[in-house]
Amino acid sequence: MPMNRFQGKRAFITGAGSGLGQALAIVLARRGWKIGVAEIDPDRTRKTSQDVNQAGGEALAIPCDVTRPENLEAAADAILAQWGGIDLVINNAGVSGCGLMEEIDPERWEWIFNINLKSVIYGCRAFIPMLKNQGSGHIVNVASYLGFVSAPESSCYNVTKAGIISLSETLRIELAKNHIGVSVVMPSFFKTNLMEQLYAAGERQEKLVRALFEKTNVKPDKVAHSILKGIAANRFYILPQWDAKLIWLIKRFSPELYLRLFSFIYRKALVEKFFRLQ
Repeated sequence: MPMNRFQGKRAFITGAGSGLGQALAIVLARRGWKIGVAEIDPDRTRKTSQDVNQAGGEALAIPCDVTRPENLEAAADAILAQWGGIDLVINNAGVSGCGLMEEIDPERWEWIFNINLKSVIYGCRAFIPMLKNQGSGHIVNVASYLGFVSAPESSCYNVTKAGIISLSETLRIELAKNHIGVSVVMPSFFKTNLMEQLYAAGERQEKLVRALFEKTNVKPDKVAHSILKGIAANRFYILPQWDAKLIWLIKRFSPELYLRLFSFIYRKALVEKFFRLQ
């Protein structure tokens, strides 16, 4: 089921102003796609739109606060008016957070839930009626491998990404009869700008997350190509990196072993020792 099944080549991407969202927009633009560039930052919206046009695509700049459902509904209306429909909806916008569960105040829980999880819900709700009316299309929800890894001291982030995985599984089943594909992306760490939107309850957690991002050599465009390959194969679970695939297999085949192993790693502070943070 290759990408050429999307005859209209029309995509909508949230968080398209930087990082993975921007990489996806550019890769698709090089293939001649029309891209709805959704981003809260007007300057980044304009920049990505220019890059899309220069890469051979056609951009529709959509300044968008993904925490406001009416913004996403307006985006869907704009796409319909401009291009008559949609082929690919990519809910990608997100922020990062870490800290012991009890150290994260309710306002921060609300903040990360609104951006990471509710925005995906709102994005799906805004476009599903259009997709059903067409009887075709594909939804891609960007989660994280932390949605199933459940790493300690990342509960606020983990829960939002686990919610995206569960929502996507539900939609995969619900929308199959409408000939609408659904995929969930679960990348591990790669070079991105998530550190710009990181909430850390403590200095130690911030140093660890920063070290994890700095250690990786994986770039957003590599992840973007893996995602498009997964979409072309109509794959549901898309795990772009080997470490995410390995942990996924361990947890699926032996959940108890997984919990014991990661409890040991956390108890002995092995990750901190590896990065020489202790």
